[in-house]
Amino acid sequence: MTDDIKTLTARLADEPSSLAFLDLAEALRRRGQLDSAYKVARGGLARYPTLADAHDLMGRILGDQGDLAAAFDAWAEALRLDPMRIGALKGIGFLYFKAGDLPAATEHLARAAEIDPDDLSIRQAIDRIRNATGSVPTAAPIEEKPVLMAEPVATAPTPQTTASNGHPEHGVMLVDAKGLRLNGTVLSPSKEDVGDRVAAELAGVSKEASRTSRLLGLGTWQAIAVESPEGNLFLVPPTPETLLLTVRDSSLPMARLGLMAERAARDARAWLTQHT
Repeated sequence: MTDDIKTLTARLADEPSSLAFLDLAEALRRRGQLDSAYKVARGGLARYPTLADAHDLMGRILGDQGDLAAAFDAWAEALRLDPMRIGALKGIGFLYFKAGDLPAATEHLARAAEIDPDDLSIRQAIDRIRNATGSVPTAAPIEEKPVLMAEPVATAPTPQTTASNGHPEHGVMLVDAKGLRLNGTVLSPSKEDVGDRVAAELAGVSKEASRTSRLLGLGTWQAIAVESPEGNLFLVPPTPETLLLTVRDSSLPMARLGLMAERAARDARAWLTQHT
């Protein structure tokens, strides 16, 4: 056992609730002691089930163990908790590459490259996919059109009933803190525009989320994910005064919905800059 592992093991024994399990499990993983790494990471996850770092770590360990399905689930959970988690984006991109889904692999890697353009390993991975297919764009957008239009809501075109990714689209909508729709729309399963009613229900959600996060000592909230048989919802705050709702069919993985929501939030911030 190396000195680092001894030190981390002792620290974790003295403080079982500390985050030392992250460094210890990673050190064990790098030494090839995967069973031990898994046990340490699993123990840490039991204490910190909402820690994206822990799920990302578990994804790496499971990937090394060859349990690719479980690794995907771990990285997907990491992205649900933190859509900007580069390690999870790279991990899922690698799994999609192994599965032969090169567009999905490129999509996740391109998203990672947007977050950290200085990471050469991401660019190299995208280049390998390009070489394998002949031509793959280095930044493949999730949707072909901008999510938010520059026109006012009253004249904005009605969303397509099916997104470019093939999953039924229920809509994207930007609302303010008072529950007023600023742009976009959401549709009911019967294709009825229910945007105004949904916007009114969202009034105060951002404030309550901030209050709950503060009371729990979790810091600033970043996203709210809701899964249901009829559809998945993802809420992000493009600005402190606004809330963006993205709704898709439940067949779309929540991790991918989170990526779409983050991209839509960037479009929303740009739209707000132009119209305020």
